[in-house]
Amino acid sequence: MDPHDQVKNLPVQPGIYKFINSRQQLIYVGKAKNLKKRVASYFSKSKGHNKKTQRLVKEIDQIQFVVTGSEFDALLLENNLIKVNQPKYNILLKDDKSFPFICVTNERFPRVFSTRRIHKPLGTYYGPYTSVVAMNNVLELLRKLYTLRTCKYNLSEKNVRQKKYKVCLEYHIGNCLGPCEGLQSEENYLRDIEHVEAILKGKLGIVRSQIKHFMNDSASTLDFEKANIYKEKLLLLEKFQSKSLVVNPSIDDIHVFTIVEGTQHRFVNYLQIKGGSIIQSQTKAFKSKLDEPLEETLGSLIGQFLLLKEAPNRSIQVLSNVLIQLPREFEVVVPKIGDKRKLVELSLKNAYLLKLQETKHTQSQQAGRKTNVLEMLQQDLSLPHLPVHIECFDNSNLQGTHPVASMVCFKNGRPSKSEYRKFHIKTVVGPDDFASMKEIVTRRYSRLVNENQALPNLVLVDGGKGQLHAATEALKSIGLYGKMPIAGIAKRLEEIYLPNDPYPVHINKKSASLKLLQQIRDEAHRFAITFHRQKRRSEIGTSLTDIPGVGTATAGKLIKRFKSLAKIKQASLEDLSATIGKAKAQTLKKNCYLKNLR
Repeated sequence: MDPHDQVKNLPVQPGIYKFINSRQQLIYVGKAKNLKKRVASYFSKSKGHNKKTQRLVKEIDQIQFVVTGSEFDALLLENNLIKVNQPKYNILLKDDKSFPFICVTNERFPRVFSTRRIHKPLGTYYGPYTSVVAMNNVLELLRKLYTLRTCKYNLSEKNVRQKKYKVCLEYHIGNCLGPCEGLQSEENYLRDIEHVEAILKGKLGIVRSQIKHFMNDSASTLDFEKANIYKEKLLLLEKFQSKSLVVNPSIDDIHVFTIVEGTQHRFVNYLQIKGGSIIQSQTKAFKSKLDEPLEETLGSLIGQFLLLKEAPNRSIQVLSNVLIQLPREFEVVVPKIGDKRKLVELSLKNAYLLKLQETKHTQSQQAGRKTNVLEMLQQDLSLPHLPVHIECFDNSNLQGTHPVASMVCFKNGRPSKSEYRKFHIKTVVGPDDFASMKEIVTRRYSRLVNENQALPNLVLVDGGKGQLHAATEALKSIGLYGKMPIAGIAKRLEEIYLPNDPYPVHINKKSASLKLLQQIRDEAHRFAITFHRQKRRSEIGTSLTDIPGVGTATAGKLIKRFKSLAKIKQASLEDLSATIGKAKAQTLKKNCYLKNLR
């Protein structure tokens, strides 16, 4: 059945839709509050879609759907399907993998450890932690605060009573109190576990007040050694909390999501706030497969960050820098002022930092590639030095009129536009490109020598043997020939010529070094043509403004419309009137100056 016909049969209920291609591959999964309306939008607004979405629509061979009880259920199902199937048009986090949790087991004398596998009968799981570093910091804090066992022994009452196990090194170095030999009571151990679970829930204030109470009790009974131990634990807890304390401690149980656009990726930062503390923070980069708006992209990623298993019993508060459309179980706010705005700005700062890292990495890679290209060029042209500084010349004229020339400069394989130069041809009359090339090369390098400036590692001229010979003669006349390499690049066959060599240098047409030379030559040609047009228009404008009644603005309109004096002279009164008005057009037609314009 044609996909357009399948749309007509879709329900108007919430659910997920799946696009299948002709090879029976799942290529896209989406969620919708109204399945029929959402899927129909792909086919009814094709002209407004970007190219990637249009390509997706062309690949759709079959549409499947699953109706869910709510939009939130659709979000959960969409996230699971994306994670399992990884459709090619869906957004996927880079290095996507299962996130770790901290498990507190249900055993007698519970263990506390990190895991990526969830087996609910084993114990209670806290997380997920999108940052392994953050999770390890929490575990390190727990081990410094409390003497928790790390062994996997079955510490049943029977086994402990029968002395089945012996204390290990952890006991002797003070990290464990020896519950395996009955040296620590279960009541005492469970009190520590109670504190551990409070910390994992983000309730640091409760733990802090209890530790402070124990410290004061110990001090009141003159047990100062024990009081000092509690004091050190209190300092550890306060140090941990100070790293993540939010401006307003009353801010509780909030999720912050921000997104920024990069050149190759989009960057999302996620913060989880509990009890005034940031207990989770992670920034991820990903590629958007369909160039969708930032708010749609972020909405699709919420499920991947939160890893929701079921609908919550109360609304999930989300702060963001963009307004996200989410199921009614979420309460989305884009704060403008106050502490919540500061949280969003903090999240944005982290997203921008990752973007900056990617930009620097990309620039480093590009610099590495440019260095490789320059090394190839050095080898291809047998240059004595790496051509990090290349200058290229080109002439431009129209049947000998308005002769100009240009010089462009490339450093490290990239344009250095501040060092581009323009030349008015001064000593050559008529269309003599060879003489013009000799003049500008002489002028350029005579000046560099006089000003004691660095010479380029390679001089490139736009042209074949004739242009190269003229530039070579110029270097000989100022005593620079042989002191810097020079080459010519012919347009027709893209051949590279060197002085005193009748045959062109053979460089593979697909070589990156030849492409760099072509890029430099094309840039010199563009720069010369632009300068030539500017000069022509300037001189035409001056001729026109000599006519009484024609000012700069009128001359500009005429030049923009007709391009040249010849076409202005040939233009009909109607065309001139449409451009500058009837009165000025009649003046221009009747004026004797127009006949003498050159």
